[in-house]
Order: sequence, then C-alpha cells, then structure tokens
Amino acid sequence: MIEDEQQDDPALTTIFVDDRATARRLKRTRIVVIEGPDRGKEIFIERERATVGRSVICDLELSDKAVSGTHVEIVAGEAGHILRDLDSTNGTFVSDHRIREIYLKPGTVVRLGQTSFRFETLDGTVEIDLSREDRFFDLVGKSLRMREIFATLEKVAPTDLTVLIRGETGTGKELVARALHAGSRRTDKPFVVQDCSAIPKELVESTLFGHEKGSFTGATERHRGCFEQADGGTVFLDEIGELDLAQQPKLLRVLENREVKRVGGTQTVGVNVRVVAATNRDLRAMVNEGSFREDLYYRLGVVHLELPALRERREDIPILVRAFLDDAAKRKWPGERRQFTVEREAMGRLQGYAWPGNVRELRNATERAAGLADSDVLGTKDFLPGLQRAPMDGAFGNGRPEAFVEEGLPFKEAKQRVLDEFEAAYLKALLDKNGGNITRSAQAAGLTRYHLRELAKRYGIRGTVE
Repeated sequence: MIEDEQQDDPALTTIFVDDRATARRLKRTRIVVIEGPDRGKEIFIERERATVGRSVICDLELSDKAVSGTHVEIVAGEAGHILRDLDSTNGTFVSDHRIREIYLKPGTVVRLGQTSFRFETLDGTVEIDLSREDRFFDLVGKSLRMREIFATLEKVAPTDLTVLIRGETGTGKELVARALHAGSRRTDKPFVVQDCSAIPKELVESTLFGHEKGSFTGATERHRGCFEQADGGTVFLDEIGELDLAQQPKLLRVLENREVKRVGGTQTVGVNVRVVAATNRDLRAMVNEGSFREDLYYRLGVVHLELPALRERREDIPILVRAFLDDAAKRKWPGERRQFTVEREAMGRLQGYAWPGNVRELRNATERAAGLADSDVLGTKDFLPGLQRAPMDGAFGNGRPEAFVEEGLPFKEAKQRVLDEFEAAYLKALLDKNGGNITRSAQAAGLTRYHLRELAKRYGIRGTVE
C-alpha cells in the first residue's frame, strides 16, 4: 500500500531510438541527515536502489542505535522515488505518520529512530547503460531489466570481481554464474558448482576446503575441496544463505587471503579462484537478524546482481519460448531444420500465467509441450496441463510422488517444485485463516512481515497490513 501520491517527475527515464530503448537516465538525488548523531552526513544516490541503516552494508550508514541494520530502501522508478520500510524494529515516520511505503517529494523529511534525513533532487542525470544485445551467452531477454543486467555482465565478466546474485528460485542464477565464467579470462579453467544447501552440516568444511587422510572417521584419502578443484577458474557457491553461521568466518578468510587449510592439515594451500555466490534469500534481513555475517555479506557483494522474476518481465516470454523450442527441435529432429511455432492464443496464456517457478518452470512446460506435441504448431491444448497446474492446486502431486518424476527433471528441481507448491498452499491457508492480515499471519508463522509480503507477492496472493 502506497501512502502518498505518485510524482509527475519521473525518477527514471527510458530513451528510445527507432522504437528501441537505448539507455535509461536516473535523476540525481541525495539524502542529507539533518538531525541525530550523524547530522551533516549525506550520500548522492546514483543507482536505482539505495539503503539506509546501521549496517556497514548500507549506502548511508548511521550510528543511531534506534535504527535497524538495514532500515529503509529508496528505489527509483518511472513513477518516482519510493521509500520502503524494510520491516524495521522501530518504524519509519514522515510527518509523525508511521509509513511502510511512500513516494518521496523534494524536501520530504524522514525520521528513523533519533535520526531525520531530507530527500533532495539535484540537477542532472546518471546514465544507465543498456546492452545492445538480447542475450549474453545462454541468458536470453529483451526487456529493459535484462538488457541492463547484460550491460553489467559485459563489464564485469572480464574482471575477477566477486559477484553476489540474488533472485527467486528458477530465475537463472546459475546461468548468470556460467555466463560470467564464459566471458572471463578463466573460461578454459574449471567451473565448479557447490550447492551450500545440499552439504550435511558436519561435512561443510571438508566439502569447501578439503581434508587430509585420516583427519576423521571415513577420511580414507586426501580430498581437495571445491576451492582447490576450481583453482585457476571460478567457484559458484549456490544457496550461500544456507551456509552454517559457524562456517562463515572460515569462508571469509578464504575470500580475503585466497588460501585454504584442509581439515586435519597444518599447511595452507593457495587458491587462485573467482567467487560467484547466489541466493534466493534476503541476506540483508539475515544480517539484521544475525544469521548471516555482515562482513561476509560485504565481501561477497562487491558486485550485486538482482534477477527479476519472470512475472516482472513478461515481454521476454516469447523470446524465451522461441529459444527453448529451438533447443527442443534440435534434440527431437537432429540434423533437420525443423521449427516449432506457437499459436497466438497459447502465447497469450503463457504470458498471462504467474510462473511461480520462473524461467525454469517455463522451460519445463515448453519442453514438455514440444516433446508430446502431435505437430509443429503448438496450441493451448499442448501447454494446458502445465498452465492449469496452479501453484496451490496440485496438493503436492495428489499424494503421488511419481507426479514429480519427469524425464530430464533433476532431483533439485523436482524438490523445488514440491516446495513451491507447499509455500503457495501454506501462505494461502495462513492468510485465509487470519483474514488476509499480513501482520497477524507473520506472527503466527514466525516470519517477518517483510518476508511474508515478499512471499505473498511471489505467488500472487493478496493480503492487507494492520
């Protein structure tokens, strides 16, 4: 719910040449602290998103103890600048009214704890590059959000900068990591994937850093951890938010010193790796809660990439479907130049669906349609089983595990499908039970309001706030 009217003056403007977006321009703004222990401190906002709070990870770091770690964010859009409270402990106030979201006007004064800051607009704009291409290696998209990401990847890939990728499950985080590796000087060296959520707690250190023979029961020979295996190349730490808190300082030391010590070993081993990490969790909230180290977050997030959900870039669905169908045709008719097409009505249904599983779900649905189709022209009936399968109506396969076993569907993706259905069904039942009230629902579920709102938004479930 927005507590104020939108601005007529856009914060973000898109420049078009011959009906194609070529650049985006961000209005220059700043925030100045006018009251509190950090009075006089200011930052210029030259990105689409800026954060304010007590944590070192924030763009404007405050010393006020009444301010939460990451208290608010300011997001620029074509409708103006939105200030959003990030489920802070003591709240955010404008004109003595506690707010959750508000469109900022020049001169708006915002109070957090004992600190007040003023939002100001400045002359000039900041140019945000858009890639000229509609793909970057295996990543495909023509939307503004994706072309902006491609422009960043084109700059970052040739470097050794550490990258933190955030996005919902199925948005393509591993594809981004692979594209970064493919576009780097390390492309002929190993690319090692380590899913942090899949490592038993007692084996985390051994899996990441290796162990010496005899260092623990079952250690019958020396093992090189994923950092040593990736030496000279790239290590991709997927689901980094699941890494046990006790192991996080050890990972931080590796990132800082580029050397590992195997379990049971006495010598350190130098490793030359680039690190790319990914998560579908909100690490800012985890830092605030104390479940993720602030210094590790800061070290991992030298470059941040935020991948949009598929429902936020529906204009990319036709080009994604085309790419998936071309791949399917090559497999179905190897050596032949055959091509699938999609009827207009079916494409409309595809673009109208929420896709809680994002690009991964779209790929599965498209490949299933191509594999079972009777002709090269795919209609609504070919996609209908997938489109009718709303995220909360499957009752987890109706109690039939075989409903999730499909040819070519890995265990991790099958498990995620079950989790997606559970989350959507749970949230719907939870909000129904609490009359749609997000605050009461969050308290009942043991979640923060912010986290519950984000989950509800993901599955298209509406709720209200007290």
